[in-house]
Formats: sequence, structure tokens, C-alpha cells
Amino acid sequence: MYFFIFLFGLITGSFLNCIIYRLQTGGSFLKGRSFCPHCRHELSWQDLIPVLSFFILRGKCRYCKKTISWQYPLVELATGFLFLFPLLNIYTMVDLLRVVFWWVICCFLIVIFVYDLKHYIIPDKVICPAIFIALIYQLFINWKLAAGNLQPLLNPLLSAILASAFFLAIVLISRGKWMGVGDIKLAAFMSLFLGFPNILVALFLAFFIGAIIGLGLIFSGKRTLNSEVPFGPFLVLGTFIAFFWGSQINNWYFSLFL
Repeated sequence: MYFFIFLFGLITGSFLNCIIYRLQTGGSFLKGRSFCPHCRHELSWQDLIPVLSFFILRGKCRYCKKTISWQYPLVELATGFLFLFPLLNIYTMVDLLRVVFWWVICCFLIVIFVYDLKHYIIPDKVICPAIFIALIYQLFINWKLAAGNLQPLLNPLLSAILASAFFLAIVLISRGKWMGVGDIKLAAFMSLFLGFPNILVALFLAFFIGAIIGLGLIFSGKRTLNSEVPFGPFLVLGTFIAFFWGSQINNWYFSLFL
């Protein structure tokens, strides 16, 4: 089972690469054959085997010999491993629903990470459906588990409102120089997924990791204080870390004051 789920993740990662590329070009990711972005030659089946094709071709297009980005195998591998994570807890249909929800969330986060890293923008075509799906899931899961009591829904909803307000304040104060509107929407999505207090862990880690990497880029001469650096990838990293180890980080932090 683990092997087939990992394989499914690799195939899904290949599809995510297609989405990332066609979001930028404006093409449909549901129609048309895959092709080399350099020479536009249609790719055959042996060019499209996740991860393996990249290494068999030694990272170069079979037809024009131009270099293939490492983005493609890395996205495929990341998706494969992330899809494996929740499989230890499949016991009921509710658990299965959570697994599928996790897979969907992973896909959105991976696309946001790569697209913002490459193009410095979080497209509405990605973040708006992500927010909608997270909200519908929270409504459904709280209705089913709490027998119609939607009070637990207040946690992710209030977290989303407060996190969005925090980022909105940063955007208004900086006049869009420090943050973008996409980061506000991403904060809402993260909050609906993580809830409180894990959203605090995710935001703290995002700012901390962003500051460390930003300083490293400045000291290495690759960026200046006026350079634009996308913040979405750091928010995505913070989200994954908070989801995996948020409770442990919270317990460790509060134990310092006890």
C-alpha cells in the first residue's frame, strides 16, 4: 500500500508541475500534451515517468538537449513523501476523508510554494479554491464529529480572521512593500487548515526562517535590503512544520515558563 500511495504521489507531483507551468503561460492543464518548454517538442511516454525520466535523460531534454529544471523531480518526490505521511491513521471513513483532505492541502501548498518562489505572486486561481475547500471541510467535519455543534469551527474561523488582519495591517503600513495581498489570503488558508495555536507556530517559523535566509542572501551579496523576496514559500514551510510538530513545539515553548 505504501508503495502505491508513494507512486500515486509521484504521479500527482508530475501533474502539479504541469499546473505550475501552465498557470504562468495561461494554458489549460486539463487539455493538450506535455511538451518541452524550450523546443516545444511533444514528450513521449518515456519522457514522462516521474523522477526516473529526469535521471535517465541526465537532466536534459531528449530532443533539444537543453537543461531540465530540478523543480520537476523535487516536486514529484516531495509530493510522494508528503502523501505517505497520514497513512498510519486510516481506520474509519472519517480518517480516510482526512487523508484525502491532507493530499489536497499538500497539492495547494506545493503549487503555492513553487509558483511564488518563481514568479513572486500567489495566483487567485490557486489560493481562492484552497480557502473554499478548507472552509467546506471544516464545516463538514465539525458538523459530523460534533453532532451539528459548530462551536469548534470558531477556532479556525477566528484564527483566519486574526491572521488575515495581521497581514493586512503589514500591507497597509508598508503600502505593499513588505507583503502582498496574496500573503493575506494564504494566512487565511493556513489558519483554516491549522487552527489555533498551530497557526502561531507556523507564522513564527515563517518569519524566523525568512529572516535567517534573507540575512544569508544579503551577506552573500545575492540580495540587498531593497530586493524583493517572496514570503509565500516561508509561510508554506511554516505550515508543514506546524502541522507535523506544532504540538511538540508548543509544549516545549510553554514548558520554559513552568
